[in-house]
Amino acid sequence: MTDNLEAMFDKYADLIVRIGLNLKPGQRLLMVDASRNHGIPIQFAPLVRKIALKAYQAGAEYVDVIWSDDQMKLLRFQNAPRDSFTIFPEWLAQALVTAVKRGDALLNIVGINPDLLISQDPELIGNWHKTVLTHLEPALEYTRRNAVNWCLVSGSVTGWAHKVFPEFPEAESVSRLWDAIFKLVRLDQTDPIASWQRHVVNLKERCNYLNHKRYKAFKYIAPDTKLTVGLPPGHLWKGGQIRSENGIDFIPNLPTEEIFTLADKSCVDGQVRSTKPLFYSGQIVEDFCLEFSQGKVVNYSARNGETILKKLFEVDEGASRLGEVALVPHSTPVAQSGLMFYNTLMDENAASHLALGAAYKFTLKDGEGMSPDEFAAAGGNYSMTHVDFMIGSREMDIDGVLEDGTVEPVMRNGEWAFQV
Repeated sequence: MTDNLEAMFDKYADLIVRIGLNLKPGQRLLMVDASRNHGIPIQFAPLVRKIALKAYQAGAEYVDVIWSDDQMKLLRFQNAPRDSFTIFPEWLAQALVTAVKRGDALLNIVGINPDLLISQDPELIGNWHKTVLTHLEPALEYTRRNAVNWCLVSGSVTGWAHKVFPEFPEAESVSRLWDAIFKLVRLDQTDPIASWQRHVVNLKERCNYLNHKRYKAFKYIAPDTKLTVGLPPGHLWKGGQIRSENGIDFIPNLPTEEIFTLADKSCVDGQVRSTKPLFYSGQIVEDFCLEFSQGKVVNYSARNGETILKKLFEVDEGASRLGEVALVPHSTPVAQSGLMFYNTLMDENAASHLALGAAYKFTLKDGEGMSPDEFAAAGGNYSMTHVDFMIGSREMDIDGVLEDGTVEPVMRNGEWAFQV
């Protein structure tokens, strides 16, 4: 377990500011988790202060934090009028738009108890989540196209830690989760910054290989999965480090093990089964299966959480289509940890995955400059939501289909089938 948490927070903050955000002198930094809790969990105050210090040392002009408290959210669901969940703090939506227009960096620190809303009405949760997405859509559009440098990281909190380590006392489970997070972001390395720089190069080489291949589709084969996903002409593989519109190279997720592109929203056919639970809108969906026809989900089932899955598809028309295709080998540190995190940021780095909802414009050649209609005509999906779900395992094979119909192995038994 972590013996010197303050020292580890110092290293984590340095990694976040220098490698994740790559914060530049003169930039402002806003720490906020608007899409989930309306702010940064107050338990993270010691880490947040370290980040603020590192940001000012890097030349930040101003650092601000919007705080949140899980118990306030729970109190609302337990006591607020049932017809009040269309209310959203307009000031927050406007603050985010103002920040991204100004070029501020954004940091999102996630620490959510996946069981917080387990006893609440899934219908109400779905309505609340749609309200959040509707009000934040203008700001989220900026981050989806990487208008500014932003980063998403995790931190250990009581409810989440107990979910991951239920066999340990509360304090020990929190400590163990911090240890796991530190290891997965490579803070256990002698030089974490250098380790991340090498990792980014490897991900870039994987992207270059697939961008050169220009596959027109992927075929997925695994137990209960037989799926074909079209890749539109001009698709671009991305991974690791990304350049923002204001010219800053940043890493949006720590940890990150994926390379990804967009799916053709109208060319997805077959069936796929999840290999890990999905944590969505405050509840967990387990062991679910989706059937696609011409790009759209036409049938679905889930052992647990089917109602919340239904609410996901009802967000808007694009929520039942794919926006992202992501490849992750089964040998990543997250997968090898053997832990189920019930946190998409962590779990998506343990398995290849797909995402329902919005496609990222920067994963299509010249996509950032396209109008919504042009992007859709090129195969890109639009939605207010973007929800990753894991489908990869050591039993999955993935083939790439070339323009002439030739089929080549991309992954075998969950691992890369090509060298770079």
